[in-house]
Amino acid sequence: MSGRRMPCSPGEIGKLFLFEKLTPEQLGRLCAEGRVELFDPGPVYTEGEDATCFYVMLEGTVVLTRRVGGDEVETNRTSQRGVYAGAMQAYVGDRVPQVYNNSMRVTEPTRFFVLPADTFAAVMREWFPMAVHLLEGLFFGSKNTQRAIGQRERLLALGSLSAGLTHELNNPAAAAVRATSTLRERVAKMRHKLAVIAEGPFSRDVLAGLIEIQERTAERVAKAPSLSPLEAADREDALGDWLEDHGIEQGWRLAPTFVQAGLDTEWLEQVAAAVDAEILPGAVGWLNYTVETELLMNEIADSTARISHLVDAAKQYAQLDRAPHRTVDVHELLDSTLLMLSGKIGPRIAVVKDYDRTVPRVPAYPAELNQVWTNLIDNAVGAVNDAGGEGTLTVRTALHHDRLLVEFRDTGSGIAPEIRERVFDPFFTTKPVGEGTGLGLDISWRIVVDKHHGSLQVESVPGDTRFQVLLPLTATDPDQADPADAADAADAGRPAEPAEPAAPTASKDPTDPTEPTDPTDPSEEPV
Repeated sequence: MSGRRMPCSPGEIGKLFLFEKLTPEQLGRLCAEGRVELFDPGPVYTEGEDATCFYVMLEGTVVLTRRVGGDEVETNRTSQRGVYAGAMQAYVGDRVPQVYNNSMRVTEPTRFFVLPADTFAAVMREWFPMAVHLLEGLFFGSKNTQRAIGQRERLLALGSLSAGLTHELNNPAAAAVRATSTLRERVAKMRHKLAVIAEGPFSRDVLAGLIEIQERTAERVAKAPSLSPLEAADREDALGDWLEDHGIEQGWRLAPTFVQAGLDTEWLEQVAAAVDAEILPGAVGWLNYTVETELLMNEIADSTARISHLVDAAKQYAQLDRAPHRTVDVHELLDSTLLMLSGKIGPRIAVVKDYDRTVPRVPAYPAELNQVWTNLIDNAVGAVNDAGGEGTLTVRTALHHDRLLVEFRDTGSGIAPEIRERVFDPFFTTKPVGEGTGLGLDISWRIVVDKHHGSLQVESVPGDTRFQVLLPLTATDPDQADPADAADAADAGRPAEPAEPAAPTASKDPTDPTEPTDPTDPSEEPV
């Protein structure tokens, strides 16, 4: 878009803070190669277009916006004379895509000094060569550093997950090993008992009856009901008394096993009716081995099923066998991440799943969303631990207008107001040296906003901190760039100082309207 051209006065632009140190010759060159334009209310340039001009406001009011999902989000509004925006990184050249990373419009007739991007790049290199070298080094160096530390952040997360997964796998694996060892002993005793029975004076009919009772006993074990502790204790007492009354030694040791298998005195009466009194103790002992072997096999089946479930969760978390971009049920991703992190969450933090199962599936990069969930859960666990170690983590999903909301709420110590707006900045961390890179939330922001065209924000008071992820319900063109390399697709780095919010909500978009660089796009400022 272009406005009406007006005369350019070297004296006027020389009063702007950007140009106040320039010589008359330099100001003359700017006026000769640049221009002053008057824009009526409306758009000046649009996000995503080729960045062809550098704009410095002489008078008026500008509004900066960015696309988030299908919405235009206002990131800045100012009337401060001398603020600038547009082709901020033209001096970097072809090494980064030269596009506008925000949209700018004016709300009243507004005059700009407009400098073509090529001219801006040329005068920067000619007049300020040392500054250009420093800015380029800072820009690319910080991107390389950020990429390297981003990889380190991922390795740390992987190490934490591996430790948690190893811990979770160890419990069922150890249970299976113990049950297998005990089962071997019980089977050996069953063989011995079978030999004793075979050598005894038992008829073919009695042995057939014992085998038939054994089969019915195994069936009852598979259908054993769940009893309360009081019910189980009462049934153990009743079984123990029955066994003692029928001359079976150490019946109190057999009773808990029979109760666990769902057997009762009625079943024992059926056994007593099917065999002679003199062989009843041997028959009950034989059936006890049957019950124990069935229970041990159930334990082995449960343990191995648990291991299989953990392996499936690990595959779901890593998305190793899935398409990188597809339509997903976020609840599956959340459940797999919570399971992978259960060891780190620990027993002192209660996890509440407040899921709205009616929300639709969303187009996403599931492996990268799992990384977001990991970072947000890790932060929540850290906050609860800082507040004493006991608390609640609530994971909520809901439909929020035309987007899917995923909220992580913790009862931890909260985020202080003075740092709330900096939590998404790269390398910013409140953890002690060596315990955090300060890139977890930065990477999460890049994945949600840059990769999924959603939004990520935080609300916090002591005892109630909520990180909210909003994802669009409809697909956009999949961005194939790695989120850690998202800076490569932008003109440059990060926002300056963020503004004080009107409400206790933080996002990565606002910039400080009191700073001279106020109308620049947050992603256009050099790092």
